[in-house]
Amino acid sequence: MSAPGPEQDTASDRQVAFAEVPAPDEQAHREAVARQEQLTKPAGSLGKLEDLGVWVASRQGACPPRPFARPRVVVFAGDHGVATGGVSAYPREVTAQMVTNFLTGGAAVNVLAAASGASVRVVDMAVDTDTPELVSAHKVRRGSGSIDREDALTAEQVVDAVKAGRTIADEEIDAGADLLVAGDMGIGNTTPAAVLVAALTSTEPVAVVGRGTGIDDTAWMRKTSAIRDALRRARPVVGDPIALLRTSAGADIAALAGFLAQASVRKTPVVLDGVVVGAAAMVAEELAPGASKWWLAGHRSVEPGARIVLEHLDLTPVLDLGMRLGEGSGALTALPIVTAAARVLADMATFAEAGIGGPTAEEATAATPPDA
Repeated sequence: MSAPGPEQDTASDRQVAFAEVPAPDEQAHREAVARQEQLTKPAGSLGKLEDLGVWVASRQGACPPRPFARPRVVVFAGDHGVATGGVSAYPREVTAQMVTNFLTGGAAVNVLAAASGASVRVVDMAVDTDTPELVSAHKVRRGSGSIDREDALTAEQVVDAVKAGRTIADEEIDAGADLLVAGDMGIGNTTPAAVLVAALTSTEPVAVVGRGTGIDDTAWMRKTSAIRDALRRARPVVGDPIALLRTSAGADIAALAGFLAQASVRKTPVVLDGVVVGAAAMVAEELAPGASKWWLAGHRSVEPGARIVLEHLDLTPVLDLGMRLGEGSGALTALPIVTAAARVLADMATFAEAGIGGPTAEEATAATPPDA
């Protein structure tokens, strides 16, 4: 007997709408490019740092840009039914254990956040156990369906999850967050991420399957098979982002998509992490076209699907350090570089201020750096 297909589209699938995404500030962009040419350095000599400084200025709508006052990491946690099929090197119980680790400050995300001046919030969207009210206020369910044979969520649950992500973005921005980092935690979550990437880019399963938590060849084959089966269920709904999340994602990834879309609606820059956040970002771009203009790729994960995500969204990563942890770790590693780029543009003296001879006419007319 064949596995049941995805639910048919219902009215509840269409109950999430996002406002139009504003464009970054073109005037601030032009002013930032012009200021880079007047700083006490040869034009273009700071390479991508100059591009990043311009990116920050145009997203803040101000030149010189302001130091980030409250960078905030939000880690979305959830379990996935597909993990019971042996697609991960770790048991599902680790998700809940890591949530506790986040809350007690012992995880990589905590250490890297402290090093980069950010604070951490953890949100339980679908952890398969009870967690403290501090993290479970927006919880949709315990675990998500096994996407190789059933939908991840019901029609009502996917709407609740996307709305929760939107609400969380509003909560953080209203509380003063001026830069957001999106993170993830969930054993098995690279499997639905791979399905989303493959479905949205018409890519074959073997091209998106990574090692995730460090699986061996046997587990890799099981994971590939699960993605193949899940992809068959995803393809009929690929044109409907809410139905796609319902069928193939999970409450954590659906909430991530709502979070990323709403941050862009609210004109708040986001540093993306690895393949799970990237997969959610691809769906968020479908929910709120133009949202990707407010995102910066913190790093290039070694997961195969991550490269496809970056190409699809036309994003250039800040770092490429061979990372694949998730949690927001790659984005946080990049954050000090982004902060430094903004500080250079804001605080470095101009030739006029320093009383130093400016660039020659030939140098002054050289090509200006493109937007990041």
